[in-house]
Amino acid sequence: MSKPQLSVRSAKARELAHRLARRERRTVATVVERALAEYEERRSNRLPAGEFYRALNQACSCDVELDEILDEHRRPHQGVDL
Repeated sequence: MSKPQLSVRSAKARELAHRLARRERRTVATVVERALAEYEERRSNRLPAGEFYRALNQACSCDVELDEILDEHRRPHQGVDL
């Protein structure tokens, strides 16, 4: 019985996997498995983007009247000194 295979259509991904395999002196399958496992581990601890931005908005948002802030700091220009 043959082993399952992964087909990658990206020439760039294929070349990168082969280059890493040669450099690490490992099989392409091992390189790909390790890379995917590391990717999964890094991504599993993160919130989905929508939830992250909702939480960020709730924690950091505040209503500001920008025109009032600008008006407080406006000073008339004295003109060009000729």
